[in-house]
Amino acid sequence: MPYLTRCVISAAEQSIGQDELEIIAVDDGSTDGTAKELERLAEVYPGLIRVFRQENSGGPSAPRNAGLDHARGRFVFFLDADDYLGPEALERMVAMAEKNGTDVVLGKVVGVGGRGAPASMFKRDQPKTDVFSSRVYWTLNPMKLFRRSLLERLGLRFPTDLAIGEDQLFVGPAYFHASGISVLASYDCLFWVQREDEGNITLRTGGTEPRLKFLPRVVDMVLENVPPGPGRDHLAHRHLSVEIVQLLGHLVHEPRPQQEKALAQLADTIAPLWHEEMDDGLSAMTRLRLHLVRHRMLDELLELVRFEKELAQSKVATPVLVDHGRALARYPFLRDPARAVPDECYDVTAQLGVRHHVSRAEMLGTTLHLAGHGYLHRVATEDVTTGLVLRERDSGTEFRLPVTHTASPGAGAGEDEGRFRYDEAGFEATVDITTAADGGPLDDGLWDISLAIGAQGITREVRIGSNRASDVSGAAATHLVDTADGMRALTLYTTKPHGNFTLDIGERKHAVPPRLRFDGTIRWARDAATELELTGRCALASYPVGDLVAAFENDRGDKARFAASAIGDGFLIRVPVTELPAGVWRGSLHIGSWSVPLPGLPGNLAPAKWRRRALPWYAKPDADGGEAFALQVAKTNLVRAVARRVAS
Repeated sequence: MPYLTRCVISAAEQSIGQDELEIIAVDDGSTDGTAKELERLAEVYPGLIRVFRQENSGGPSAPRNAGLDHARGRFVFFLDADDYLGPEALERMVAMAEKNGTDVVLGKVVGVGGRGAPASMFKRDQPKTDVFSSRVYWTLNPMKLFRRSLLERLGLRFPTDLAIGEDQLFVGPAYFHASGISVLASYDCLFWVQREDEGNITLRTGGTEPRLKFLPRVVDMVLENVPPGPGRDHLAHRHLSVEIVQLLGHLVHEPRPQQEKALAQLADTIAPLWHEEMDDGLSAMTRLRLHLVRHRMLDELLELVRFEKELAQSKVATPVLVDHGRALARYPFLRDPARAVPDECYDVTAQLGVRHHVSRAEMLGTTLHLAGHGYLHRVATEDVTTGLVLRERDSGTEFRLPVTHTASPGAGAGEDEGRFRYDEAGFEATVDITTAADGGPLDDGLWDISLAIGAQGITREVRIGSNRASDVSGAAATHLVDTADGMRALTLYTTKPHGNFTLDIGERKHAVPPRLRFDGTIRWARDAATELELTGRCALASYPVGDLVAAFENDRGDKARFAASAIGDGFLIRVPVTELPAGVWRGSLHIGSWSVPLPGLPGNLAPAKWRRRALPWYAKPDADGGEAFALQVAKTNLVRAVARRVAS
């Protein structure tokens, strides 16, 4: 109490319906009014809630086991009394399990009241995954949906002799033996509440002793269930980082003898999990921490814990030492001869952040103009070697182009309280598609644009465009340009969802014809009764002046062309029908090798009449033209005309 009421109601009111649900509440010897409140709720939801009471066990294992013993459903979900469910959580999780044939479903967890919640595994929905190809192993709490047949087949129950870590010994084997694991990240399923009195069991269980009691058993669980190799290393990564950090946070508060004893036990415990080849997959801080643990360097560990605490409160990242193309974080004891900690424990080269900003991205003719700045976080812009990279997405063909390095005063001033300066991070680049391929033209394809940012012998590559000036558009802009090989289509656009620039050459994703359309207005010009007007819109960003034309051909093989006039983002075509020889004329809009059929003429379009060499002529929609453009041009038959007049 008082959290219990919201917890139970959130379960009872689930959208899955009470006919599909049973709620088992285990009162583990409460003394705060929980028993009375459970009786009241059982009366509010008759037949839905079953209450079981037992002597206080001192932990969550016994009540969870009791609840599991009484469960009858196809699935079970463990819910702590201070947390609560989203209204559709169970319905959505059960549906995901049934659809994908999975035995465990992780629903997105949201922290409430300042309580932290696991996040790395909830970046996207994962219909069916496992512990080796995802981050699900980084959450081992039992607040998940389990297929009950899996738990019964494995005989899984929570160990009752542990004050903490009991959930890992339950969830771990369930993960390992599940037919599959689903992740529901698109809905807030579980709300994880920070109690005002900070009475959550996981928050108030202190000291190294209970952690050193469960950790060896967890290590044995991994060793027994997962053979050596990348899979085991992936799981070990979690325990060698998360568990050790938590344990060291308690170690600093204990007396010296207990610290020495705990460190020795910890070093022995992790020995079977760690091997040197794992270091590449670990952060530098984790590598340093493990080195100090394995070598039982207690004083250094205590100093490192203090350093990490201060670092977490600081707004400034740790500076780096750049040496022979490597960036070494200036963590404690770097190159201290008395400690002799290897440089590998400080190497953050692969983890350096990359910053970029695009201030210009513009196609002018056959040339793409780019400008902006890019730098490696914490690495001063000295000996800059930044260059541009074009890489064709399907073939992998790439070309590296030089850039002009420019000054970038103020770059980086908005982070790290301005501690680091990047005054020479600017770049300007031009990419002429007719010469960018080592002097020749770029082939058709999707050319992804990257920046190879280099300084002091370190180079990192990054796609550019996601961070750009407000006046730099990311919308697709298609240009038609004349080249020695004919007219080519170029579209500069940004990808979704990341917003990085790509140059589409040859209409791989952006076809030209859909960018030319008529707006349905076809009429005789107001200022010239024998000129047919057709209007439309052109969504091309640019094209050669005069190349957009209406081309006509009649049934006798005669041809005619009339240039379009640009009007804002549209165009106007005027067809002087008096210049057309007799016949039925059909037409299309042409630019380069592309064409779009002209729309059909309105059936109610009045004939145009004129005289040619003193004889009457006319132009009107052809009766047999259907929906296509068909204009009949002919000399008036005088005999028929006179006959029609006499008849009338």
